[in-house]
Amino acid sequence: MSQTPIAAVVLAAGKGTRMGSDLHKVLHPLAGRPMLDHLLDSLDELGASQRVLIVGAGREQITRAYPNETTALQEPQLGTAHAVQMAAPALKAFHGVVLVLYGDVPLVTTATMRRLCKAVDATNAMAVLGFRPNDTRSYGRLVTDAKGGLERIVEHAEATDGERSIGLCNSGIVALRSDILWPLLATVKNDNSKGEYYLTDLVALARADGHSVACVEADEDEVTGVNSQAELAALEQRLSRVGGMR
Repeated sequence: MSQTPIAAVVLAAGKGTRMGSDLHKVLHPLAGRPMLDHLLDSLDELGASQRVLIVGAGREQITRAYPNETTALQEPQLGTAHAVQMAAPALKAFHGVVLVLYGDVPLVTTATMRRLCKAVDATNAMAVLGFRPNDTRSYGRLVTDAKGGLERIVEHAEATDGERSIGLCNSGIVALRSDILWPLLATVKNDNSKGEYYLTDLVALARADGHSVACVEADEDEVTGVNSQAELAALEQRLSRVGGMR
């Protein structure tokens, strides 16, 4: 039986103003190479048949650094679900599993990507990557059922005390069957305080349509994001300590 094709959508449209630099956030060096390189290397090893970089502010820097990559423009930036929608034209002929990653979360391993994509099958239309941090801070929580399937994602601000006691947190990284993804994205609403379209809403929408959603766990180091120079330095130290993730 042939392997299900995988396409990747990498979100890299953020301005990265907290980095305090004119250099695009995903191009800041990590272990001597642009942050985005690490993620793209893992996708090469995964064997993704297509990948689309979602770009916005500073896009010229990304297209100059990666002239052979397919890009899609998100402007204005109306949330993560809206960002993924920008990849639809480039992936209109693709049939398989669509993996959504973030350019500023560079250390997701190929093995974890593969596990997440394999969790999307005839039973599960979608899979969400979770992790168990030492400090749950303000992360969204993943509420699972008795069989380990994902019931819902609860944002920290809206969680009850009981839900905040859940140690399994949302990384934001997801995989979905392409035939499910695009119709669901079209139904995402922006009736929230920021007026944005959130990818996390796909869990409730998928379940409302009768689909099951799987939950896969990863190490915290793999899903650590970078929003500042201090966080970049901390990730550099982690990478040095473990001797490389991939």
